[in-house]
Amino acid sequence: MESVTLGYLLSHTATILYRQADQVLLERLGIGMSQFKILMLLKEESRLQQRTLADSLGQTEASVSRQIKLLCEKGMLVSRVNKENRREHITVPTVKGLKIVHAAEDILATFHQPAFAELTDKERQRLTEMLTMVHAHTCQPTKPYACDHQAMGGSYIEALVGGGKRID
Repeated sequence: MESVTLGYLLSHTATILYRQADQVLLERLGIGMSQFKILMLLKEESRLQQRTLADSLGQTEASVSRQIKLLCEKGMLVSRVNKENRREHITVPTVKGLKIVHAAEDILATFHQPAFAELTDKERQRLTEMLTMVHAHTCQPTKPYACDHQAMGGSYIEALVGGGKRID
């Protein structure tokens, strides 16, 4: 490869890290990254509607609905009809679901650590800062597929980068 663009390198690296993380979570906890991301978001804000979850995760509502159903069957989520709006469901993580989230965060931090082992602490910190800036620009409310992870306090991003430290 003579000319690799920064965009390609970021996209390719993210795809590989995602696939590897998906595999390790499936092997160790029986959930994939899609289910982990749903649990993470619901841990931060349990009153999110499926449409909001789907938009935030870049998935379809049908996909999120299937994942929520699977997580409910596994005892990691509980979904109830909202008494104030019967067309809306309130979905919250169970104690088991929260334990899985914490276990997944630890697994991902440990799993991703070798990928960043060659970097000094200062380089890791600077990479996190730079990626956070790119993320903030990419996920502005006016941009397609914008997310609200910044409003959620950064723990979602922290878990995905496997840092173990809050970046907000």
